[in-house]
Formats: sequence, C-alpha cells, structure tokens
Amino acid sequence: MLDQGAPPNRTLTVPSSFGARLMRRKPVERLVAEGGQGEGGSLRRSMGLWQLTMISIGATLGTGIFVVLGEAVPKAGPAVTLSFVIAGLTALFSALSYAELAGTIPVSGSSYSYAYATMGELIAWVCGWCLVLEYGVSVAAVAVGWGEYLNELLKGTIGVTIPAALSAPPGDGGVFNLPALIVVLLAMTFLLGGAKESARANTIMVCVKIAALILFCAIGVQGFRSGNYSHFMPLGMGGVSAAGATLFFSYIGFDAASTAGEEAKNAQRDLPRAIMLSLVIVTALYVLVAAVAVGAKPWRQFNDSEAALAQIMREVTGQSFWGTLLAFCAVIAIASVVLTVLYGQTRILFAMSRDGLVPKAFSRVHPRSGAPRVNTVIVSLFCGVLAAAIPLGQLADATSIGTLFAFALVNVAVVVLRRTRPAMRRTFRVPLSPVLPAIGFVLCVWMMGSLSAVTWVVFGIWMAVGLVIYFLYGHRRSRLAADPAPATAAQ
Repeated sequence: MLDQGAPPNRTLTVPSSFGARLMRRKPVERLVAEGGQGEGGSLRRSMGLWQLTMISIGATLGTGIFVVLGEAVPKAGPAVTLSFVIAGLTALFSALSYAELAGTIPVSGSSYSYAYATMGELIAWVCGWCLVLEYGVSVAAVAVGWGEYLNELLKGTIGVTIPAALSAPPGDGGVFNLPALIVVLLAMTFLLGGAKESARANTIMVCVKIAALILFCAIGVQGFRSGNYSHFMPLGMGGVSAAGATLFFSYIGFDAASTAGEEAKNAQRDLPRAIMLSLVIVTALYVLVAAVAVGAKPWRQFNDSEAALAQIMREVTGQSFWGTLLAFCAVIAIASVVLTVLYGQTRILFAMSRDGLVPKAFSRVHPRSGAPRVNTVIVSLFCGVLAAAIPLGQLADATSIGTLFAFALVNVAVVVLRRTRPAMRRTFRVPLSPVLPAIGFVLCVWMMGSLSAVTWVVFGIWMAVGLVIYFLYGHRRSRLAADPAPATAAQ
C-alpha cells in the first residue's frame, strides 16, 4: 500500500504548451490503482517471493556464462573474472535503485513506469523504448546461443548436427537460424498458458541450470592450470572494461521481477527482496564459473565460441559424455532465459499500451488464461525473426547499451522521487542516497562509453526511430493527453 499519511500528488491541469505536454507525469497513486487492468480483463496475482526470485534468476543466469563468455574472454583474457565483478558492481548499484522503486511503485512497467512518475512522458517513452531494446533484442541474442548448444547436444547423442545454413544467421555462415526461432516459439507457448504456469516451468529450468553450473565447476577444476593466469591482464584495463560492457548483457535479467509487479501477491514486500537475492546468487555463480573456465582453458583458445563450457568439459575429461550432459542442461537453462525475458518484454509493452503510448492490442488480456496473448504472439514473432537473422555479438552489444541507458535513468528516478515524495512509504531504501544512485549512474555512463562506435550508431538509429513513433502515435494517443487533469506539472 502507498503511504496513508503523505499528501497525494499536487494535481494541476497541465498547460497546453508543447514542452509541458512532453513533461506530463503520471501520479504514483494512479499508476498503482491501474495495476493489473487491461483491455477486456486483468492480470492475476499468483506469485510469491520464491517465484519472483526464480524469474529474476531465470532471466539472468545463463546468458553470460553459457552464451557470452566466449565473446568476452578474447577481449579481457584471464581478467574476464574481473570484468564480471565490474559488471556485477554496476548492476548492484542500479539494483539498489530498482529495489526501492519496485517496492514503492509495484507495477508491470519497470523503469518505464518509474520514469513516467518522476521525469515525465517523453523520458518515460525513451526509457520504455530502451527496455524494448533490452528485453526484445536480448531474447534474440540468447536464442542464438541456444542453437549452438543444441548442436552440441545433437552431436553428442545422435552424431549429427543441424546444417550451418539452418543453424546460423547471415554473416555467421548461415542463411536462417532455425533453432533460435524454435526456442522463442516454445517460450511463447508456455507464456500463452498464463503467468502461474510459466513461473512453474521456469522454476524447474532454473534448478537444472544451477545444478549444471555446479557440475561444470566440479569437473572443470580438475583441468585447472595456474599458468593460464600468468598474464592476467594481457589487453590492459581497456580490455577489462570492454569485456565488462559486453558482459553487462548477462546481468540484464535481475530486474525481470519488477515487470511482474502486477502479478505478485505482495509486490511491495517481495519485489525488492527478489531483485537483491537474485543478483547476489547470479554474481557468485558467474565469477566462480568464469574463474574455473579460464583456469581450465587458455584464454586465446576461446575463439568466440558460444558453447565454450561444453567444449571445456569435453577437453578436461577426454570424453564426450560430460560435454553432452552440460549441453543438455544448457539447452534447458537458456530456454528459461528466453522464457522469462520474453515475459518481461510483454509486461512492459502491456504497461505502455495501457497508457496509450502503443496500440491497445498489447494490453488485451485473455479472460481464461489472464495473459496478454496478442501481445505475446506479436513480441515472440518479432524476437524469433530477429534471432534467426542477426549474429550474436551485434545483438549482445545493442542490448547492453539499451540496458545501461535504462538503468542510468532508474538511478536518477529514485533520487527525484525521494525529493518530490519524501513521505511516501518505501519497503526498501537505497542506503547513502543520493551518493549510491549517483555512483550507479556514473558507472552506467562509463560502461556505455566502452562500447564500440558501431553500437552507438545502432543505438542512435534505434532512438531516432522510437522518437518518430512517439511523436506520430504515442504523443497524440496518450491517456494523459485525453485525460490531463490527473497529470502533474509539479509534485
């Protein structure tokens, strides 16, 4: 519940000037009151702390270790373990801000909704558009890696693999990545059944992936060679930073619990706990597995493989069985990332649709399943086609920059809400605010600066397209434009 004693947002009719319309803010009370409401039905509150934590772990754990590790090691060498720590610290500062806002504004829109309540509609749209990049494109990126492990599994079991033409995107030696499309469609099938059923399937898959990583460490440490760490930072701090920026992609799921705010039984209590708990578990496993992997295999031999862990298992044991077993676990593990991140994407678009910024179809709820089915189908098809056509490295870097930008805005939002609504009840408070949110903001900007010029060009084009869509559609159809009285010019 929101604070009972605090005065409500001071509501004023927003002036008609163009600039004022761009800065119109949605009151927190209105955001919370509309929670769960969609076109033709409502989302169902069915998740507790355990399910929410599993959603965040499911969306996070696996991406960096099973998929992106092979991309990051050539950039940093053995110091990739330090890159994981740096990326994890960057995520931690932002996670603190997410935890406070998730407990204060427990809705499905995640940082989009937080920005709407604190910085205005235009910034909220920019943040939401970054989240589309973060979630939608990351689904595609992870799906690409799923195909690599599927081939490892097929090779170890029946001795055949899917031809390169059908298992790799254009630019990576293929024509169409069919496995990547298949895993997205499988995740879509689960999501169409409803949030409760999807959460149950995700929990099983998360347990499998944790067991797989523990198994990797137990076997991989047998091949550990201290000489592989003799030149710890061969490419300097610049390489560590560049790898950290890429590996930040592997932390983007920790905020997935915040997209379940309207389907949680006790959102204000459980969301902050789920976010922090999942980040601690994931970071510990990432650093441990990366340390064992680099110790078992010289860093120059990683050569951008998306199935690096299965290869290490096979090389250490000299048997194909263990690599095949890990590939099987990875197929399940990466599928859970696709499932939970796809879930988060649909819920963010659900919130944006309810506000009128994207078409109503995205907030239409099926009365029997309580799921936004049209939204799920549209998003799944888009992500599936993207995964089938774009190489992994380009997808991962594009996702990282969108994520970092959104996280930077969250760090600003928590400070703004502290100043404008100091008496609001908060179930979690960022310690040493505004110092820690400021550090989180600076770290996000620093890591964005470590990404390549091509990534920045892609990001600029993406944002330009988003702004065109907003001014041609969202700005005119915004519910705050149609019903301006509750909007605030000041809080």
